[in-house]
Amino acid sequence: MSAALSAAQPAPAAVRPQGRLIQNEATTEIPVHLLFRDDTMTGAQPAVVARVETTGTVAALGATGAGAGAPAAAGAVGPQRPSRPARRRPAPLPAVAADVDPALEERPGRAVPGALGVLAGAVGLAGGVLTTWWAGVVPPAALEIAGLPVAEAGAGGFGLGRWAAWTGSAALGLFGFGGLARGNTGRAWVLGMFGRYRGTVRRTGLLWVNPLLLRRRVDVRLRHWRSEPLCASDPNGVALRVRTLVVWRVKDTARAVHAVEDHEEYLRRCVEAALARIPVDPPMEPADERPGEDGDEPGLEEALTGQVAADAKAVGLEVFAVRPIRVEYAPEVAAVMQRRRIAALDARQRAGVLSAVVDSVEDTVNRLTLRGLVELDDYERKVLVKDLTIAFCAGRGEAAP
Repeated sequence: MSAALSAAQPAPAAVRPQGRLIQNEATTEIPVHLLFRDDTMTGAQPAVVARVETTGTVAALGATGAGAGAPAAAGAVGPQRPSRPARRRPAPLPAVAADVDPALEERPGRAVPGALGVLAGAVGLAGGVLTTWWAGVVPPAALEIAGLPVAEAGAGGFGLGRWAAWTGSAALGLFGFGGLARGNTGRAWVLGMFGRYRGTVRRTGLLWVNPLLLRRRVDVRLRHWRSEPLCASDPNGVALRVRTLVVWRVKDTARAVHAVEDHEEYLRRCVEAALARIPVDPPMEPADERPGEDGDEPGLEEALTGQVAADAKAVGLEVFAVRPIRVEYAPEVAAVMQRRRIAALDARQRAGVLSAVVDSVEDTVNRLTLRGLVELDDYERKVLVKDLTIAFCAGRGEAAP
């Protein structure tokens, strides 16, 4: 019994020196006892160097088990990043039209070539001039300058027939010239009368449209809109400011003009609503901190585009893309998040250095053992691992800028 107790007592040389630190100019003090643990009271199983596959922040050295049937335990090194809950991005909404007038759909408006309007206007103008000359109210001096003869029958002035002829000629001239319109490529005329939609003219060139109809020009070209900073939030609810680039166009001019007061302002409100519903990735966040995305989960641009396109379709707008072009933290949290990001980058760099050191120590010890250059027992192996770790950490710290 006394022999067993004496064998279980640790050797004097196995006592770990106190206050031994890993320290250099570029790193902080790392106590050695946080990296290693001397379990001299355990069995005589040889210690092995093992690497634990984690997210890149954990490097472990395996130690001996507590008993004959206990597996090797791994001690974690460095702070563990807590798991962060992430909101899943909602799937794009189906393109369902809102409750608008089903009869309010774009249809072709009536328009004729502009040459007919010019001809009608010219005929009306000529008729008015001839009627005035026929009535004899044109001064003789003007007739002599124009080279026209003085009408003998014009002494009677305007009669009922001459008034009717002059009125008809004037109306024809006004309708002919007043209905002329120019159709441009990429623009359309939305026609209406007394508040009722009468059609859309998308033709180009010189046209004649009924001058009694109210005409409103609408741009139907592909358009890009860069928004001002809009409010949003990241998956953890932190306030963000996002600038977006929206690619869109007017597809149904009838709904764009009559279904909403201002379709451009409506599109802006749709983008704001989508950003309030869909979480946005924080700016310049490392990839391993972003919430994981499944294969069935849409990306940010796809989710925003689907949401805005479904809302804007009801008013005749076709949205092709909604791209976040600049994401930044809100002013009230920008300073705090900047410090947090710097601290995370520093911790990641230190964890990477420590992982590289542990890998180098593992490779060195394994190669020395496998080639038979040294024969080490459990205690000697631990001492060698400690010394190599201190040497590699000091060397990396001195070489660091």
